[in-house]
Amino acid sequence: MRDPVNGLAEIGMASGGEIVRLDLGAFRPYLISHPDHVQHVMKGNWSNYLREGMFWKPLERLLGHSILSEGPGWESSRKILQPLFTARYVTALSEGLADTINEGFEALRPYEQSGKPIDAGAEMARVVNKAVVKVLFGSRISDLDADRVAPAYTTAATSFGFRMLFPSAPYSIKVPGDRRFLASIKTIDDVMLPVIEQARREQSEGKDIVSALCQARDEQGEEISVQQIRDDLVSIYGAASETTGTALTWLWPVLGEHPEVAAKLREEIDRVVGRDPVHPSHLPDLKYTKMVLQELLRLYPSGWILPRMAMATEEFGGVRIKAGSQVLISPYATHRLEEFWDRPLVFDPERFAPENQERRHRWAYFPFGGGPHLCLGQHLFYIEAPLMVAAILSRYQPVLVDPGPFKPLPAPSVRPARKVEMALLPIERA
Repeated sequence: MRDPVNGLAEIGMASGGEIVRLDLGAFRPYLISHPDHVQHVMKGNWSNYLREGMFWKPLERLLGHSILSEGPGWESSRKILQPLFTARYVTALSEGLADTINEGFEALRPYEQSGKPIDAGAEMARVVNKAVVKVLFGSRISDLDADRVAPAYTTAATSFGFRMLFPSAPYSIKVPGDRRFLASIKTIDDVMLPVIEQARREQSEGKDIVSALCQARDEQGEEISVQQIRDDLVSIYGAASETTGTALTWLWPVLGEHPEVAAKLREEIDRVVGRDPVHPSHLPDLKYTKMVLQELLRLYPSGWILPRMAMATEEFGGVRIKAGSQVLISPYATHRLEEFWDRPLVFDPERFAPENQERRHRWAYFPFGGGPHLCLGQHLFYIEAPLMVAAILSRYQPVLVDPGPFKPLPAPSVRPARKVEMALLPIERA
């Protein structure tokens, strides 16, 4: 309970990836970590393992019944949204993303001049938020409202750790985090609902996601409800912002621990970007930057635990899983299994060099999930995150105020349990 994220990983590593039943009193879920078993649950027999049960209840209060749930709502939302998250479509938006990211990090110049440290998590979230809002909403959300959504979502996503660890706690009883959670949901709705209502009234055919959802029809030809659109927007916002924001918060402690990686990363960015504003044309040459980000998602995958509920009894991996049982898929554990990763606890971007790719089990690495529920935001991540890393390192030399260590917080996404503060030193120019 003191460190559930690493606790699950240690159990998975100690069992060598075998299916383990966890004894949490009256609640006894199964831990799934072996790539073969992950593939079975997430792809091979995915329709038997649905996003339902106690572990999903806290998330449902935030995300509702959306593209991150199951059933007809998920299917229709996926059909509507998938074309808006293809590699081609996201690439078409990349120039606007780069402009937003450059502006976001240029705004940190006063910290460079004053020497006052920044809260890395908050600043990464701020810049990601502005970029994601530009992609999702176009000009429909003001800068002021965008600045309200980011901290509200972060608070909502980090304030129900107690309910995740004790999913059987009744909702009639207030537990730690409930008050902050409900206040954050109200802020999110206060921003989202008027935007949706206005888009519905305008009936415009814009290319932003709000317009796409407002124009869409369900299988009966009816408009999608305002609540459904709200749930999808909040879900997509979270999927598009959480992975990037949390990964880039972990980047700075990791680079502090591995100066050789930091030096190689900076050398690439100096060579490719120099002191110019970062641009999408730089992305193909930021090869090592992408490797660093891939390794970062191996050790700190945003979704550290992916719960499912078995709908029918079946046996796999030598274990009989009864209908109604909860299974917990843990990328955080799978990404640390010695059978599939050499020196699994060591941060080594060279694992993702092109010549090392073919030796890996397809399901040994799944930071964006997989199967029918593969995260729509993965293309956005591999454009947005390298642009952000290059934008900040081409301007500043970040130095941690406190080198850590940093333990992961047991929230829906793996983020540091305490603030990551760093100073932004000026780069010495030749």
